[in-house]
Order: sequence, then structure tokens, then C-alpha cells
Amino acid sequence: MKSYIILTLCLLVVASKSFGQGTTLSLWEGKVPNQRVTDEQETRRQDDIFWVGNVQAPALDVYLPAPRAATGKAVIICPGGAYHHLAYDWEGTDIAKWFNSKGITAFVLKYRLPESKSLVERHKAPLQDAQRAMRLVRKNAKQWNIDPSQIGIMGFSAGGHLASTLGTHYDEVLSTPQDSIDALSARPDFMILVYPVITMQEAYTHTGSRDNLLGAKPDTSLLDEYSNELHVNANTPPTFIVHAMDDEPVPVMNSLLFYQALVSNGVMSEAHFYPEGGHGFALAIGKGYLQNWPNLLLDWIDSLK
Repeated sequence: MKSYIILTLCLLVVASKSFGQGTTLSLWEGKVPNQRVTDEQETRRQDDIFWVGNVQAPALDVYLPAPRAATGKAVIICPGGAYHHLAYDWEGTDIAKWFNSKGITAFVLKYRLPESKSLVERHKAPLQDAQRAMRLVRKNAKQWNIDPSQIGIMGFSAGGHLASTLGTHYDEVLSTPQDSIDALSARPDFMILVYPVITMQEAYTHTGSRDNLLGAKPDTSLLDEYSNELHVNANTPPTFIVHAMDDEPVPVMNSLLFYQALVSNGVMSEAHFYPEGGHGFALAIGKGYLQNWPNLLLDWIDSLK
């Protein structure tokens, strides 16, 4: 009897943990493109943030709202971490749960990080994973009660660079198509960029993110390729931007450059620049009127046709 009770309690704990974490889906079936077999292992570290590093098996964590509340909209979330690790709860699962409370389906993208020795071409891996994630969500849209024309990408800090890279390089062919999913569009229907790294140019870039993505001495062509303000055009998705003016690690000029490019190309966009907030504020809980930015975002999402 005692052993039965212990087993029952263990199963309840596991079930509770699984529900809280959402369902996890591998991005790729079979061989992951642009990756060789090594002895590297994913790392996980918990302090006041849950950090994931050295990702070897890119995946999507799926967070579904209650069916009765579902709006049909969805967002894929790219946590930040300077392309070195992922702030997985702070800029990932916490955000997904907030979206669920608003009837929006959310996905946290565990993307490969370019410092891994498993990668063949380091700078391509994050974008490959982001493209695949968008296509995978579109493939399963009906199953998840999602409108396939209302799927956005969101990113924080270096995750904002990845999100804006997808928004400006969604049709770039990075590897041989693996299956029918790769034939679907990878273009986001909208973008949400929160204190994003945008440019790789020396004056305003976040050096850590640039060096981790492109290496210590990248050539000019790579710097230009991943300076996303240079690749905005009329087909760039509508974009919502949030940044604090006193952000030291990632200067606000990153967002200003991208916003200027959006305006110049006639892309529907909205930007909120706060005088204070620093870097890495996520939902900005307890930070005065800065903590209202998610509500402004919700209003903007509701306004999208």
C-alpha cells in the first residue's frame, strides 16, 4: 500500500511538471542539417534565470491556451542570451504563459547556439531553426487551432536579432529541403522585437552577440548580411518594437535603425522607447509604467488584419 501511494504521488508530480512545461516537439526528424556528430551535451543551469546552453537538439515547446479562449493567433518566442545561452524562462516560458492568458498560442524556440563545435557553418544554424519552427507551426496550424496567416515571431536581445533575421531573410535557402514542411513559407506574419540586437556594424552592435554568431573577425560581407536594418523592404512583416533609452549592452540605436528602415519602406510598425529600463527587463514586472508594454503589444496584435 505504501509503495502504491509513493508511485501515485510520483506520477502526479511528473504529470504536473509536463503540463507546466508544455509539449516539446523536435524541429527536425532524422539528421539535423548543418550539424555533425560530436560528444557535446546540452547544458542547463538554474539561478534567478533558467539558462539553457550548447543546444544540440533544437525544439519547440508548445503552450496552448484553453480552447474556449483561443484567438487563432500564435507567437514563436526566441529567448535572448547573446547567442551563448538562452534565458529560457525569463524570456521564454514566462512569456508563453502570459500569451496563453490572453488566448494566444505560444511556442518557445530552443535554437542552436553558434559556438557549438557540432555546427558546420555556425552563423546559419539559428536562422535554419527559426525558419523550420515557422514552417512547423504552419504545418500544424489546424491541429493547434491557429490561423496560419496570424503567426508571429518574437525575440529578446540576441533572440530579437534572430527574430528580425527571420523577418528579413525568411526566403533564404540555407540547406537542401528535408521534407514537405520545408516547402511552406517561413515568413512571419508579424514581428515583436524587445530590446533587440539588430546591427552587426561596429558603432552600435552588441559585441558578444556578434562575435558568438559570426566569430571574432568576420568579413565585411557577413557583417552586412546580418545587419538586419540593411535588409528591410516592403515585404518585411509588420513590427512592434520596445527598447529602453538607457540600455547599455544593446544601444537603443539598434531599434532606431530598424524602425527607420521600416518607416522608409512603408512597413506598418509601432515602436515604444522608454527613458529607463536598462536591458533584459522581459515583462518588466514591478518597473513602473514600463510594465505596461505587454498591454500595448496586445492592443497592437489585436489591430492586425
